[in-house]
Formats: sequence, C-alpha cells, structure tokens
Amino acid sequence: MWMRKLSPVVFCLTLAGVLAPAHALTQQELVNKLQAAGYSQIGEGKSTPEGIAVKAMKDGKEVHLVVDSSGQIKQRD
Repeated sequence: MWMRKLSPVVFCLTLAGVLAPAHALTQQELVNKLQAAGYSQIGEGKSTPEGIAVKAMKDGKEVHLVVDSSGQIKQRD
C-alpha cells in the first residue's frame, strides 16, 4: 500500500489546530457575558485550572463564579 508523506509544515499546522486551547474570553467579553446573565459589580478575572474565577454581585449578594472554557458560568460555594 502506498502512503503519501505528509509535509512537516502541514503536520505542524494540523497538530497546532488540534492542540490549541479554546478561545479565551477577554475581560470585556467576560464582563458582557456576566452582565447578560444578571451579574453586576464584576471584579477582575483570575485564571485558574477550572476557568476564569471572578467575584460579582447578584440580587444584592456577593457571589464567587467560575467561567469555564466553554463559557459556562458556575457559582462556587
């Protein structure tokens, strides 16, 4: 069986596409997403293994949130 040799450049570009992380949210994108979900007074985001950790206010209470790489907002206890 004959197999065509893959050029090193094509191989590297393919590998980079597979291994590249999902698009990370900018601070402004994060703020917009959280405001749309009803949060206010959104603090500076901090990168963690779970995603971007941030403090915000909702219904008059401070909440601790994590926004994961898929954009899901999770409240920490």
